[in-house]
Amino acid sequence: MTSPIAKVRRERGSSVYAMLRDMAIAYQFKPGERLSEIELAERLGVSRTPVREALTRLVTEGFLQTATRGYMRRPLEVQETLDLYEARVAIERECLRLALERATDAQLQEARAYLEESRAVADSTPVQQLVELDEGFHLRIADMAGNSELRRMLVSLNERIRFIRWIDMENVGRDSTQHEHQEILQALTARDAALSERLLSGHIALRRDQIVDAIARGLARIYLPQEQAPATPAP
Repeated sequence: MTSPIAKVRRERGSSVYAMLRDMAIAYQFKPGERLSEIELAERLGVSRTPVREALTRLVTEGFLQTATRGYMRRPLEVQETLDLYEARVAIERECLRLALERATDAQLQEARAYLEESRAVADSTPVQQLVELDEGFHLRIADMAGNSELRRMLVSLNERIRFIRWIDMENVGRDSTQHEHQEILQALTARDAALSERLLSGHIALRRDQIVDAIARGLARIYLPQEQAPATPAP
């Protein structure tokens, strides 16, 4: 039986990890910036132990890397981002393949309702929430697949590319995304494997030039004060 003290420590550790992970996702830690356990512990008002455990976990998950004296945020690199997108395509295609076999009518109906609710969201909604809505649709396909490990891997990949997704969503806009989601769901409902796979792959893949552009915009966002950062062109 878990003791009350152990439970409190575990909950505190999970909270510290979640806060540091969110900071890493948003690149509040600049690429190459050394992270100090002591400074982070003071900033979060906790001891060094949960901070150290969280930083070690974030290294394992690909957000940070070890440095000579501690940890640092991994850089935004074109090839690594391409690799992550390729991995996402592979995982989502497998989720789709299984969903074509296993999706229930109730799950398909719930996905349709989710898309309807998503369309009602105002265009002025912060881009972070728009990307979260987009991820929600894809996670529903993963749920239809009925494979918890594939879903877990997809969640992890989404977290690692989320910053680039924010930048890309600002550039592309959500109208095309909403339309593509509708087409994918229609093909999935019709159990059309070839069409649904083609639509899904085209929807989530990014070309190298698109990734290079998104990274350039992202680096400007990270390193330049907001008022000096280049404006994002309207879609």
